Amino acid sequence: MIMRVSLYVSEVPFVMIDLINFNQIDVDAEEKTAWVGAGATLGELYYKVAEESNNLLAFPAGVCPTVGVGGHLSGGGFGYLMRKYDLAADQVIDAHLMDVNGRILDRKSMGKDLFWAIRGGGVASFGILVAWKVNLVDVPPTVTVFTVVRTLEQNATQIHHKWQQIAYKLPEELVISAGLKSVEGKRTMVAIFSAEYLGGVDRLLPLMQERLSYAKYYMKAKSDYVREPIPVEALEGMYEVLYEEGGHNIYVISFPYGGRFNEISETATAFPHRSNKFHLMYYAEWYDDEESQRVIELDRKLYDYMAPYVTKNPRATYFNCKDLEIGRNNFGDNYTSVEEAGVWGNKYFKNNFKRLVDVKTKADPDNFFRNEQSIPSRVRQGSRKRNH
Repeated sequence: MIMRVSLYVSEVPFVMIDLINFNQIDVDAEEKTAWVGAGATLGELYYKVAEESNNLLAFPAGVCPTVGVGGHLSGGGFGYLMRKYDLAADQVIDAHLMDVNGRILDRKSMGKDLFWAIRGGGVASFGILVAWKVNLVDVPPTVTVFTVVRTLEQNATQIHHKWQQIAYKLPEELVISAGLKSVEGKRTMVAIFSAEYLGGVDRLLPLMQERLSYAKYYMKAKSDYVREPIPVEALEGMYEVLYEEGGHNIYVISFPYGGRFNEISETATAFPHRSNKFHLMYYAEWYDDEESQRVIELDRKLYDYMAPYVTKNPRATYFNCKDLEIGRNNFGDNYTSVEEAGVWGNKYFKNNFKRLVDVKTKADPDNFFRNEQSIPSRVRQGSRKRNH
């Protein structure tokens, strides 16, 4: 068990009153109210209400179960039900308060001003709170909770930015909190999104898709293959590039090869990259034009930096990480020579490129199916009238 200990220091004598034994909770499920002793904790209150109401009633307050009810409600008390049922203090309908003269006052005897003050103004300034009477609220038999963690490399910053724009506009049954936390010993952060929804997941998922669909984003991927482990100092140099402005938009993904995969010949299929230890992808994404140039330039800088540590002659790359910067076809006369296309073709397909050209020449000699990095035909006279 983890205990939180607070240290208070005072230069003058003071009295601390322990109300831990004032923890009685009386629930009236039919009336939908409860009297709660000031020494009870939120967890005790939640459990008692659920038990007495067959999980059909709840009290809207905070998420920490060990917090005392007495002070929590007097300061306001917010939690995951507040967007539908307001603050905990808003559900207070009566109170028992000992004033400076030792009198036990209720709502009527304390007057509307004092009753107003102790619901959000902090009761310790006005007396000793003995008990609260609160309204209970209806909840469905099934609620949904979830927590999602994202790192900077997983676009935590962009997601958090989006959260700021939509969290307060969601349906009142859904509350999503967002936390940011640094990672010990590392120059990186994680974002933690926790949520509670008053309903089942069958209703929540369509709602998330409708309301939380993130803004359109743009991406670019460059990739490499690695045959020998990258030295530690090289990895540290890569970190320095990623620490630059815009670096949080780039996610470097390493995927290991080996096993049965490496036992298959590089010519068994058109995919030739089987002799490598792992694949590297520099995945960059951004959300608006203002970011685009900075992120793309940084992605290129990272790619250039990694050149000494990856495959060479050719510097191989994965075809599905389409990268037009390594070369493209020129269709000035509807024809690209094999030599010209080899600039990018050898990177994607290595020695298999020539065989792919042979297949293309036989299957589509006039190069009808073409794009910036399509396999070229050896036939020079392509049709100028056809459009792809």
